[in-house]
Amino acid sequence: MTSSAFDFTHCPDRTLQPGLKWGKYAGRDILPLWVADMDFAAAPEITAALAARAAHPVYGYAHPWPSLVEATVEGVFAHHRWRIDPDWLVWLPGVVPGFNLACQMAGGMGDEVLFVTPTYPPIFAAPPNQQRRAVGVPMLREEDRWALDRAALEAAITPASRMLLLCNPHNPTGRVFTAEELRWLGDFCQRHDLLVCSDEIHCGLVLDDERTPHIPIATLSPELARRTITLMAPSKTWNIAGLQCAFAIIPDAPLRQRFRQSMAGLVEAPNVLGMVAAEAAWRHGTPWLAALKAQLRANLLRVAEAVAQMPGCAMATPEATFLAWIDCRNSGLVNPALFFEDAGVGLSDGRDFGAPGFVRLNFACAPAVLQEALTRMTQAMRA
Repeated sequence: MTSSAFDFTHCPDRTLQPGLKWGKYAGRDILPLWVADMDFAAAPEITAALAARAAHPVYGYAHPWPSLVEATVEGVFAHHRWRIDPDWLVWLPGVVPGFNLACQMAGGMGDEVLFVTPTYPPIFAAPPNQQRRAVGVPMLREEDRWALDRAALEAAITPASRMLLLCNPHNPTGRVFTAEELRWLGDFCQRHDLLVCSDEIHCGLVLDDERTPHIPIATLSPELARRTITLMAPSKTWNIAGLQCAFAIIPDAPLRQRFRQSMAGLVEAPNVLGMVAAEAAWRHGTPWLAALKAQLRANLLRVAEAVAQMPGCAMATPEATFLAWIDCRNSGLVNPALFFEDAGVGLSDGRDFGAPGFVRLNFACAPAVLQEALTRMTQAMRA
């Protein structure tokens, strides 16, 4: 199927089905551009695979089957040039349980988990969920991108530091960390004997694969791979988050066994329909994904042009994801999220990401909806 066969300009009416994103503002004239799922219809091959499986009227327990494992191994290599062993895979219902399990493995009660900020709320919550201390280290804004503050990371290390919780591509800034940045992080973790948990759920949504390719941190050296838990999922890439299917890639057998032990009795296998969708995505979803990225690039251009016209607002261009991280600190707005909500646009509040004065805008929606939202925001700012 060619790219022209996919329609990203007319999206299904999500108000007709129960759901988090559109349900938040039900009955109110507020366009929801907040939580990180897309309004676009899934790839037709995924829909067909789900319909075929649903036609069989028995929905019993299921474990990942050989063709799913094969498709995942082949897909990780095709998309990220990482040749993984099937034995390295540990299947999960989502990446959030995955990094909570990793925090549980990071030392003992009161030990510390490092991550960079801003970051999305479940990362803030994961260490205290497991009685660990969350240590957020602010990133630096460098011209048109966000960067690691290496001196601040070094200064954050204490005798209680046990793990680095990495988010790459980074949510909410959209950074795709370079090989040099990841090598530095790898050396940092090895020098300080830190476990690495790398949330790479947005790795399929790099907007320019030639200029800023996604590099799984575990691929940089065998030594680093031995201390790394990598979390991936087809959910963000192919817009199937509600189907609950993800996986960890853990090359080191003892580390993998510890992870499985942490799961015991708490975390079950993915949803059977999620696994069906995952296999269809890996095997047949690449043309749809290429068309999606073209639409996301066009939508991002609209966002960048509009933000440039909003007094006191600015944004660095994201290299991945469908999320724009907008800095409103010079706008005079006390609560930007509430201001834009009053103007009819629902955005994610930067305070939840550890960054008051920012908002996060999800631009994975129909161009007409996006344009209306940007118009409302611009008019409100100018007024």
